[in-house]
Amino acid sequence: MSNRKKDTLTKLELQIMQVIWKQGAGNVAAVQGGLQQQLAYTTVQTMLNILHKKGKLKRRLRGRAYEYSATVTEANASGHAVRDLVNRMFGGSSEELVLSLIKTRQIDPQKIVELTRRLEKEGVPE
Repeated sequence: MSNRKKDTLTKLELQIMQVIWKQGAGNVAAVQGGLQQQLAYTTVQTMLNILHKKGKLKRRLRGRAYEYSATVTEANASGHAVRDLVNRMFGGSSEELVLSLIKTRQIDPQKIVELTRRLEKEGVPE
């Protein structure tokens, strides 16, 4: 499995990770109950196993069921997804991403100025 494929989360994998990040560790039934869409128990179990193989979750046996917990933070996963998007769609140029957001009116130039001021005031996290 390539590193990018291993690091990239599908839409469903992300939904499952969001349940784990929100609820903390849980078994298949707990994760299934935390999802907005209804999925079969075996589907959730399969997805948890895939995320475990990708290294995104760790598991431990509790009684007769595995309990899953995240090995990556939501911030790390988000950062990776943004880097992947910038690399694939904008040739690694974050400036092109920002220009695209402005051109498609998903963010206006004034908001960019506000965000720049906020970053200058708060500092950029490392």
